[in-house]
Amino acid sequence: MKIAQVSPLWERVPPPAYGGIELVVSHLTDELVRRGHEVVLFASGDSQTLAKLDSVYPRALRLDPNIKEYSAYEMLELSRVYERAAEFDIIHSHVGIAALPFGSLVKTPTIHTLHGKFTTDNRKIFSHHAKQPFISISNNQRDGVGLNYIRTVYNGIDLEGYPFFPQATEPPYLAFLGRLSPEKGPHHAIAIARKTGWRLKMAGKIDTVDRQFFETELAPQIDGKQIEYLGEISHSEKVELLGNAAVTLFPITWREPFGLVMIESMATGTPAIGINLGSVPEVIAHGKTGFVCQSIDEIAALIPAALELSRQTCRDRVANHFSVSQMVDGYEAAYRQVIENRIAWNGRIHTPAAISSF
Repeated sequence: MKIAQVSPLWERVPPPAYGGIELVVSHLTDELVRRGHEVVLFASGDSQTLAKLDSVYPRALRLDPNIKEYSAYEMLELSRVYERAAEFDIIHSHVGIAALPFGSLVKTPTIHTLHGKFTTDNRKIFSHHAKQPFISISNNQRDGVGLNYIRTVYNGIDLEGYPFFPQATEPPYLAFLGRLSPEKGPHHAIAIARKTGWRLKMAGKIDTVDRQFFETELAPQIDGKQIEYLGEISHSEKVELLGNAAVTLFPITWREPFGLVMIESMATGTPAIGINLGSVPEVIAHGKTGFVCQSIDEIAALIPAALELSRQTCRDRVANHFSVSQMVDGYEAAYRQVIENRIAWNGRIHTPAAISSF
């Protein structure tokens, strides 16, 4: 198939440090190329990919302090994608609502992976374009918007990039990895560490919008001893942080659509304990690879039990449910369904020739 992959310009593909969407796009794009598909990746110019790269800006936008209007570059990227729409059998968008109007104007179908959440405002535009094909990344993510869901495709990671750690390091510590924002719950991770007396190592980026939250709620509690903040770390540093940890905390405050950190932790062998919101009960096998809890007090209470869980079972769960191969199998099936059903999304009827490369 001829496939366009459209990634946000904010971060490069793959991300040098933290960036969930861009990591998924990287794995998906490269594996599609390995499987013989013709893929064009629309992303920032510093992206690294096996596909052909088409970019409207030389580097990730977040690296350029002169960029004041991100949406202008997003529109420029989408203009480039849809000017080339006739070259593709399918366009796969990872940029959210911005691509919806474009997808309704061309004959090539656009399939949208939803990486975010529904809000009071964006429900309106999703509902307006509800007949376009959508992919959810967890079953919980689906909401009462009435979208044309093709299937749920869980995010996947490459286990080769996550060595197995058969035991935690000494002295033991808890890990937290993610954006330092209220919805990710770093303040709850600190509260759990304080309550239990455990050491906590935290890592992740601080977006501009979260700077005040970090400075007022988190920074005063980071003492460099019990509570450490490691900054925004590289992939290898991330693997070391998670793999050497006794437990990874995932004390979110919002309906997380997926949560790559959970599977990254389990891939290294470290169990994860999370709050029962969003995708958490779909990702963590309760009582086997971690625990799904109702409160931060319950998380704190279950840390000793998590230490008794099999680290090999944690890794096996990722291998069996959240691999790159399984993720790409799901997306290939979704592409095939869009084409084989011969549904006239956006006014286009596909011919059998469009699926000849499967």
